[in-house]
Amino acid sequence: MDSAQLLALIDAVRGRTVAVIGDVIADEFVYGRVARVSREAPVLILEYDSTEIVAGGGANAANNVAALGGVASLVSLVGGDEPGTRLIRSLHRRVDRRHLVRARARTTTVKTRILAGGVHSTKQQVVRIDRGVGQTIGPRERAAVERAAMAAAVDADAVLISDYGSGLITPAFVSRLRRSLRSEGVPIPILVDSRYRLLEYRGLTACTPNESEVEQALGIEIDDDPRVLERAGRDVLARTQMKAVLITRGGRGMALFQPNAPTVHIPIVGSDEIADVTGAGDTVMATLALALAAGATFERAARLANHAGGVVVMKRGTATVSADELRAAITANEGRARPSVGADLKVRPYQAHEGRLKPAPTRTPEAAGSTSAGSAKARHAKAGHAKGVGAAFRRPGRSGRG
Repeated sequence: MDSAQLLALIDAVRGRTVAVIGDVIADEFVYGRVARVSREAPVLILEYDSTEIVAGGGANAANNVAALGGVASLVSLVGGDEPGTRLIRSLHRRVDRRHLVRARARTTTVKTRILAGGVHSTKQQVVRIDRGVGQTIGPRERAAVERAAMAAAVDADAVLISDYGSGLITPAFVSRLRRSLRSEGVPIPILVDSRYRLLEYRGLTACTPNESEVEQALGIEIDDDPRVLERAGRDVLARTQMKAVLITRGGRGMALFQPNAPTVHIPIVGSDEIADVTGAGDTVMATLALALAAGATFERAARLANHAGGVVVMKRGTATVSADELRAAITANEGRARPSVGADLKVRPYQAHEGRLKPAPTRTPEAAGSTSAGSAKARHAKAGHAKGVGAAFRRPGRSGRG
C-alpha cells in the first residue's frame, strides 16, 4: 500500500472523536537498581529509584487517541482514592473527563510493575502486583456509567469498548448501546477489545484479539501454522458476526479477516528488537478506531495501526504514539516490511455453514471489496462507501472537529 495514503490518513484522523468506554487501570512502575541478593531468601534487593503512575487499559487507549490528534471521550468508573486522582491527572489534555464516574468507596485498579536493572543496563520487570481487582460493581454505579456511555457515544465518530474483565462492561450493555445508536440515527463504528469474552460480543464493527486470546477463546493452538490461523480467524468472524477481525500476532504481524474476502496478512514494520509490549494493544485499537472514524477501509486502518504498534513497542512502559512519530515511522519503513507467516499461502477464505466451516466461493477483488461494510452500504450508499468502510458509518455533516 502506498505510504502516501497512510500519511494522508494521519491528517484525516485529526479532530475525530472516539468514545472510549470501559475499564481503566492505574499502571504503576516502580524502578530500582539491583544491589545484592538477600540473605533472607533467594531474591534480589533493589535500591529504590522512582515511581511513576500512568493511565492504563481504556485510559491508555484514550491517551493514544488524543496523542494521534483525535479527541477521546472517556467513560469509566474510577475510585475516589489517590491512585484514581493520579490516573486522571495523567490523561492527555484532549481526553474529555466529563463522563468519568467517581466512586468514593471504590478502590482504583492498580497494576504495579517492579522493574530492576543496573546503572548501565536496561531495567527488566521482576514482578507485578495487582490491586483492586474483583470488586463488585453496584447497580447505581453501573447505571451511572451506562448513562454516561450513551451520552458520550451519541456525540462521537466511533466507539471503542475496552473490556479488561472487571465486569463493568458486558456484551448485553454493548448490544443495547448499538441498538440505541441505530435508533438515534448514529451509525458509527463500534470496536471491541475484550480480554476474556471475545466470542460473546456480536454484530459490531471490528475486534482486535491477539493470537493468545484467540487460542484461549477457541481452545486451540495456532503454533505458527497458517492453516490453523486461517480457520481460527474465520471461526471468530463467523461466531461474532463482526465486519472485520484483526488478529495481532506480535513479531509475526497481523492478520485481517473480512467476510467473503481473502485474508490480508500484514507483516511487522520497524525493528523486531521489542522493548516493551505493555499497552501495545490499546495503541493498535485506538489507531484502528480513529482511522475507521475518518473513513478508512479496514485494510488501510489496520496497516496504519500496524505502524503505530511498531512504534509503541519500542518504548518502555505504557506509552502513546504521536502523529509526528507515526509519520516518521511510515516514511522510514517504506518498502522495509518483512513477510508475515501465511502471507504467501494460497488459502481460500472460510465461511460458516451449518455450524461448521467450509470454503467460501471464490470472489473477484472487485466483488470482495464491494461488501466490506455489509448492510451499512445499503443504508448509506450516498455517503460514498467506495471511499472507505468508515465513510459508510459517518453521519452527514460530521467532518471532524479540529
